[in-house]
Amino acid sequence: MRIAHIIAGNGPSALFERMSLLLSHNGHHVFPVISPDPGLELRLRTGALPPMTLEFGGMLDFATLRGLREVLQARNAQVALAWTARAASFLPRGAWINVGRLDGYYGRNEFGHCAYLAGSTQGIVNHIVQTGFPAAKVLYLPDFVEDFIREDPARRAALGVPEAAPLLLGLGPLERSRGFDTLINALSHLPEAYCLIAGEGPERPALEKLIAQLRLEQRVRLLGPRRDTGALLKAADVFVCPARQRPLGAAVLEAFSAQTPVLATDAEGPHSIVRDGEDGLLVPAGDAAALAAAAGQILHNTRLRVKLALAARQRFAGDFSPRAVLGIWLENLQKLLP
Repeated sequence: MRIAHIIAGNGPSALFERMSLLLSHNGHHVFPVISPDPGLELRLRTGALPPMTLEFGGMLDFATLRGLREVLQARNAQVALAWTARAASFLPRGAWINVGRLDGYYGRNEFGHCAYLAGSTQGIVNHIVQTGFPAAKVLYLPDFVEDFIREDPARRAALGVPEAAPLLLGLGPLERSRGFDTLINALSHLPEAYCLIAGEGPERPALEKLIAQLRLEQRVRLLGPRRDTGALLKAADVFVCPARQRPLGAAVLEAFSAQTPVLATDAEGPHSIVRDGEDGLLVPAGDAAALAAAAGQILHNTRLRVKLALAARQRFAGDFSPRAVLGIWLENLQKLLP
């Protein structure tokens, strides 16, 4: 398959990179087109997949329009896949098939040049259909994440956590939509548990104030940005996704891969992934008492904890591992070709 991967502006650049390299390393002709991003360009070049860089400026950016058309024609592209609305707005029509991939529950005005649309979750696929787009022209192109099953656990002593203490873990930017205040409030109902939150963002001052108000400084730690996600997941007893609103659930998939029990809210992203009571538990968003009760249930019920962990790992291997996701992508994209 000859496929152009096109991304511009803020978008899922990490998955764009992983998926481009995965397809390329499995024998497909992938040619990335990106807006200026030195880090992404370097990583793609390191993976033997040098990208074309275009500005993707305003409506009068004819250089990008011309450059994108030229690369699609020169590479004899079969599929042009836009990873963001901004990229899709520049897609030229031609002998190739234009596909726009949505990673959130938003409108599709910028995807007017796309013959097909794709959702990164089944929930987003359903959303696209509900907006009136023909169901026969909607694809499912899911995410995949790194497999952390073989990671060594982080040393609890280095994290300031007693070896025998129940440990909850949150991951992601410190933003209000992530609901980490709910997780911190839940800790006040779990007197024996510790909590680590890895990430950085504008909510840090508010979260620090809340931790102090609840006198949880000894049991809740904001770790800041971390690169050892797998090690943290392997050290935790429960991964908690307390999001108020979240279209995707990459951290949930990472926890699945690490075989760490998952507790999440019923926000769009986690709800579309977690099967409540089977491979994780779901609670209402913003409900600290419900979150604490479910966390206690997992922590104090060994049989439930083992059941959720094993089922989560099976879901990852069957539905979200690189091999599984590659198969889904190829099955969906090849159906578009004559």
